Amino acid sequence: MLFLGACGHHNTSQNNIPPAPPISPSAENASSSPEVDHPAQSARTTSPRTASPKKPRSDEDENDDEEAGSLDVPSNSKSLLVESGLASWYGPPYHNRRGANGKIYNMNGMTAAHRTLPLGSIVRVTNTKTGDSAVVEITDRGPFVEGRILDLSLAAAKKTGVWRAGVAPVKMDVLRTPAPIDSGGKWAVQIGGFEEEHTANKLASHLSKRYQTAKVLCFSSPVGEWWVRVRVPDDEKKRAEEIAHKTESPEGGVFLVRLD
Repeated sequence: MLFLGACGHHNTSQNNIPPAPPISPSAENASSSPEVDHPAQSARTTSPRTASPKKPRSDEDENDDEEAGSLDVPSNSKSLLVESGLASWYGPPYHNRRGANGKIYNMNGMTAAHRTLPLGSIVRVTNTKTGDSAVVEITDRGPFVEGRILDLSLAAAKKTGVWRAGVAPVKMDVLRTPAPIDSGGKWAVQIGGFEEEHTANKLASHLSKRYQTAKVLCFSSPVGEWWVRVRVPDDEKKRAEEIAHKTESPEGGVFLVRLD
């Protein structure tokens, strides 16, 4: 089936983010766990010092994310995977917005964003400069910045000493995952961010013509940047990897991202 997508021409606003383009039911496959695809949130780059108005939280919202220190993982848990790199953090304007896991992001919870680990994974993050560490749950996608492996919540950033530095070297130990790391999953390619909508629109049009069996989505993030996402049939990882390898972007980067 032929899927074509393009950018909508609407104004961006940090306080009134338009919904992501709807996904055709025919493009989705049945899964034992429902897939969540919220590209406007997932398209995040890190802007930790940017403030935005906050809205009241309901009791239900307060339970959506783990509160600081509530994750219970044995201290002797063995690592399934170890990854080292740079970590950043994010708070406003993403606080109280819906994350990639479908829940409301609470910057005071012990959570983090990672591009490829299954959502719901539990990891230990250690600041390699200070030795400070924290156990967090992967609830979101990002950071979409070259060279970074994790975006921590405000609470996790404070506990690991990343908060004041903004960006710091860390070691990430994967302690538990709800799904296999190396197989399965739903995958896509995310490209950007673009400062101008027309630049993203031009790339989206080009990719729609180049990959006619893929679905191309274009959307804005809460900080006003524009992003392009390419979804291949069946969200198959190998094909997504091929597109990521072959695609070049005039701005930002090209990232392989797991959607579930």
